Amino acid sequence: MLKAVRKAFTTLSLFLFPFTFLMAQEDADFMRSMGKMYVVVAVIAAIFIGLVIFLVYLDRKLTRLENQIIHHE
Repeated sequence: MLKAVRKAFTTLSLFLFPFTFLMAQEDADFMRSMGKMYVVVAVIAAIFIGLVIFLVYLDRKLTRLENQIIHHE
């Protein structure tokens, strides 16, 4: 399970970090001045953390079902 979380975090970081460098500086300054930038980052982080938790939960559930199928055969 820890390997799955680590792999998901690595994949997520590889997808997210390049996009921060592509953002226009003017837009970033506008969002920071309005105080909205941190809200956007927090919402995106919460969504991705939720997805990772859901995928780990789903993986555990599927593993249990696979083990049940194997033991009943």
